[in-house]
Amino acid sequence: MSLIEQAAKRLEQLRQAGVELPEDQTARSPAAKATVAVNAPDPYTVDISQAPRAGSDTSPQEKQAVSRAPSPPSKRVELNLESISASGLLVPQASRSQLADEYRVIKRPLIANAMGKGSTPIENGNLIMVTSALPGEGKSFTAINLAISIAMELDNTVMLVDADVSRPSVLNMLGLPPAPGLLDVVSRNSVDISGVLLRTNIEKLSILPSGTQHPRATELLASDAMVRLLDDMSSRYSDRIIIFDSPPLLLTTESRALAAHMGQIIIVVNAESTAQAAVKQAIAAIDACPVKMMLLNQARQASTDGYGYGYGYGYGHEN
Repeated sequence: MSLIEQAAKRLEQLRQAGVELPEDQTARSPAAKATVAVNAPDPYTVDISQAPRAGSDTSPQEKQAVSRAPSPPSKRVELNLESISASGLLVPQASRSQLADEYRVIKRPLIANAMGKGSTPIENGNLIMVTSALPGEGKSFTAINLAISIAMELDNTVMLVDADVSRPSVLNMLGLPPAPGLLDVVSRNSVDISGVLLRTNIEKLSILPSGTQHPRATELLASDAMVRLLDDMSSRYSDRIIIFDSPPLLLTTESRALAAHMGQIIIVVNAESTAQAAVKQAIAAIDACPVKMMLLNQARQASTDGYGYGYGYGYGHEN
C-alpha cells in the first residue's frame, strides 16, 4: 500500500472515531456560516463591561469610543404665562407694554456687546451677570425679565442660569419645582448640561437651575471645573446669550468668583433704599469686569397720575 493510500485510510479512521478535521470546518453549509456571522460581536458596539475605569490607562481611541455615548435629552417644562404675567413679570404676549419697552432699551447695548457689535470687542461678552449689592433689590426679577425680553429677539437664544446657589429663586418665581442643575454639573467635573437644562414653551428660552445644595458651593463656583463649563457655555452656540442670576455682592463670595469670568455685569439698585456707600462697595468688588451697567429698580417716574413704577438705568464701558 502506498503512502497516499495509507494516509487516506488513516483519515477515514479518524472521521469514524468522531474527530473533526480542518477540511470539514471549511465545508460547512451556508446556514452554519450565517449562524457564526450573526453571533459575531458588532465592531461598532462598545461593551460597557469593557469600558475603561477611572484611573486606568486608556488610549485616545478608547476614550473617543466611550465619549460617543449620546447625552440625555433636555427636559421640557410648561410655564404658566398667565400666572407669570399676573406676578408682574414680562411675557411675550405683552410686547407693547411699558415693561417690555423699558427692557428693549436695557437689552440693546448688552446684545450688541454679546454679539461682538459694540465699539470694543469684549471677551465672554455673551456671559451677563445680574447682581445687586444687597438682597431684596430686584435682581432675580430683572434677570428673568431680561432673559424673556432677549428670547423675544429674532436672532438670539437665551439661557437663564440660577447661580444664586445659596438662595435660588428663579424656578419658584416661574412656578416650577426645584430641579438638578448647575451645582450637580460642576460637582461632576462635567460640561454636559443637557440632562439638567430645562427647555420652555417660550421658544428661545431655556433655564439652568441652581441644582442640589452643596456645602462647598463657593469653592465649586471658583473651581477649574466651573471655568471649563463657562468657557464651553460661552463658545458652544454663537447666537446664545447667557444670563446669570447671581448672589448679592456684599453678602457672599460666590458672586465675586463668578464675576471674574463675566463679560458684562448688571448691578440692580433699589432706588428708594440702597445706600450710596453700598453701591460703591459693590462696584469696587467687580472692578475687573470690562462692562458694568447700573439699573435703578422702583425708580419713581412722573406721569399724568403723579408717580408711576418704572426703571432708570445707566451704562458704562471701561477698558
